[in-house]
Amino acid sequence: LSPASPSARSFQLDYEHNCFRKDGAPFRYISGSIHYARVPRPAWRDRLLKMYLSGLSTVQVYVPWNYHETLPGVYDFTGNRDVEAFLDLTAELGLLVILRPGPYICAEWEMAGCRPAGVDAAASPCPASVPPAYLAAVDSWLHVLLPKIRPRLYQQGGNIISVQVENEYGSYYACDYGYLRHLLGSFRALLGSEVLLFTTDSAGAQELRCGTLQGLYATVDFGPGSNVTEAFGALRRVEPKGPLVNSEYYTGWLDYWGEAHASTSAAWVARGLEDMLQLGASINMYMFHGGTNFAYWSGADYKDQYKPVTTSYDYDAPLSEAGDPTEKLFAIRTVISKFQPLPVGPMPPATPKYAYGWVALRKYADLLDVLDVLCPSGPIQSQFPLTFEALKQAYGFMVYHTQLPWDVPDPATLGAPPHSICDRGYVMLQKEYQGTLERDGQTTLHVTGRGGDTLDILLENMGRISFGANTSDFKGLLGNLSLNSRPLSNWQIYPLAIDTAVQQGWPQAALPKSSSAGRVGPAFYTGTFETPGIAWDTFVKFPGWSKGLLWINGFNLGRYWSRRGPQQTLFVPGSVLHVGRPNNITVLELEEAPPSPLLLFLDQPLYNRTLGRSTMATE
Repeated sequence: LSPASPSARSFQLDYEHNCFRKDGAPFRYISGSIHYARVPRPAWRDRLLKMYLSGLSTVQVYVPWNYHETLPGVYDFTGNRDVEAFLDLTAELGLLVILRPGPYICAEWEMAGCRPAGVDAAASPCPASVPPAYLAAVDSWLHVLLPKIRPRLYQQGGNIISVQVENEYGSYYACDYGYLRHLLGSFRALLGSEVLLFTTDSAGAQELRCGTLQGLYATVDFGPGSNVTEAFGALRRVEPKGPLVNSEYYTGWLDYWGEAHASTSAAWVARGLEDMLQLGASINMYMFHGGTNFAYWSGADYKDQYKPVTTSYDYDAPLSEAGDPTEKLFAIRTVISKFQPLPVGPMPPATPKYAYGWVALRKYADLLDVLDVLCPSGPIQSQFPLTFEALKQAYGFMVYHTQLPWDVPDPATLGAPPHSICDRGYVMLQKEYQGTLERDGQTTLHVTGRGGDTLDILLENMGRISFGANTSDFKGLLGNLSLNSRPLSNWQIYPLAIDTAVQQGWPQAALPKSSSAGRVGPAFYTGTFETPGIAWDTFVKFPGWSKGLLWINGFNLGRYWSRRGPQQTLFVPGSVLHVGRPNNITVLELEEAPPSPLLLFLDQPLYNRTLGRSTMATE
């Protein structure tokens, strides 16, 4: 391309000189990923300012479709979902933006950000094979989102320099170029002919063959363990000319429940960054600030088995989950300073934290005793179990209720077909907790009882798969539950609206239920605490608890799973806390609470189970 005249705002590819040109001048970006959906809105400015002062010129931003289209045709761009306000804040702080609107984003986000519950529930995985109903849903979404983006493009006076189409599509080996061409047409029609559109794939020959398309500039992603020359060599085979771009240089990695806490050394990350900058490459660091998978937004991977992602998305990133500068950030900043001047001004310090200490809770009610509150419309009758998707239940929990059809004096096997418990089933007989069935774990229990005894299974959706096989990830009881191989039938199914109830002040505003105090199994616990005049960020630990969810003042802080780890604390942003009045705590414990139910508020996180155990003694 010929260099643009300096007076025109332009962002273009220069194939002759292997670089970008911004307003006609050679340009290279150093960028970092931040996800507005994982950061409380009151903290957006703090995190972005720290990224700017780290020496970044640019931030890379995913837009999760299912975060905004909560039901088919129902869109939400308010509060934390106000992507326009977030983009305007980046512009105010002098940052450029690389936008990645999907429709598939991966990102370890629930269902990879795509196909909201209820959109063609029979559709196959969103990126790999593309039914017409899915394409129609994508087009409807793009017609809502992209008109908000167009006035913010660099050529229009905004700060968005490039837009990614799809995401690592080559990893699905569908090689459906018709799908990519359809998306390219939609993006061009809605964003115009000038904006730079690109793809990102891993640096394998097959991935780059299936994920790239003429008209979309190809970029690659790889981490500090990769051979830079080889990875960019793979890129050169599909883009012989133009700038070298690593769209996801991994500063750390994600955590899965039940696996070791991931970490990547600062020196290793800094060394790889310097190697790429010496080649003149443009780089985006994934993640620069990871944040938190609040509520039900954490996704899962599938590698031989279902692997749900933790609530923390700290990612061992340069800015911690709470937004604090780390040793890794300063190592990266030092490298950047060798290639370009750093912004003037000191790095803002860590945000203040407060250890509010121990808070006593009391048992409010067993979950089965409050189904009238959690499912006010009553149960759905069905001969055999129905999925979450069939009942338009996007996230959370459902209860499947039936009765034993005959006397069972001797232990009988209550079982489910392999991989049909999606994802965990908490079994109660006559309201007494019997144990847990799990998707890729235990699928049978032994029970005894009399004909007519109540049998309830609380089914938990732990997050839909965002990467790997089986991305068509239905939730609930996917097969018939059987007793000694004889299928059980006549189910009453309760889709639970727990968050709706909690946001409306339940159970604090309700009279206590008489509960069997010593009974284990799914139950709600409540308590309050006050802040000493100022609401600071904090971390809450669950000593002796098993697995569940936490709400404070109606805000769903996500899942804890102390028993499995590695994560032992949940991040509590100060912005959700009250000053001068009590903070209401609601815990749904799914298995077993400690005899004296206490929470411990700390001023630092515990991400590693072994670390958590070593501190238990000092508590």
